[in-house]
Amino acid sequence: MLERFRAFWTGVFKPVGDLLLRLGVSPDAVTLVGTLGVSAGALVFFPQGELLIGVLVISAFVFSDLIDGYMARASGRTSRFGAFFDSTLDRIGDGAIFGGLLLYFSGPGDSQLYVGVTLYCLVMGSVTSYARARAESLGMQAKGGIAERSDRLVAILLMTGLAGLLDLPILVEVTLWVLAAASTVTVLQRIMMVRKQSLAAPEQTPGP
Repeated sequence: MLERFRAFWTGVFKPVGDLLLRLGVSPDAVTLVGTLGVSAGALVFFPQGELLIGVLVISAFVFSDLIDGYMARASGRTSRFGAFFDSTLDRIGDGAIFGGLLLYFSGPGDSQLYVGVTLYCLVMGSVTSYARARAESLGMQAKGGIAERSDRLVAILLMTGLAGLLDLPILVEVTLWVLAAASTVTVLQRIMMVRKQSLAAPEQTPGP
């Protein structure tokens, strides 16, 4: 759903990307710095209960995902390695965000129930991405569903930030339940997409 705004935000950050290219910064370097910033914001501040500060730090780096893609296209440096590197580090950043929330509920949030719910969201987010990647490796498509990565990311960051600002942890808790359900539905949707394509095409021996 939120992919429709990608062109808008890419245009907003285009001058930043152009400046970095003139300075000789590579797209992969931007990807790495962005992931380190997101991970630091989540794993340093969330476990201390500093939810708003953590979200602000994460937000300052999360747009690197748009900037590095623009830089690669503008410089003609797109490559299969770059796509692989970007996707791999996305998983690290996502894991850090939910891992930071897990540590929050293990500490100041003090809730074993939400430790479990957060862990479930972390795992199902990875499964959602894996389902798409595995389908594409088999020559099929599994993109879409009610909760793609950008939807999950915006939802949890927005509500975590509001929870920190308004001192209402329930906002995070409700969002985690919604994401747990939505991620489950998305995985099932992608499984059905691949099953439909598999039934419509001749079977081939899958790769490892």
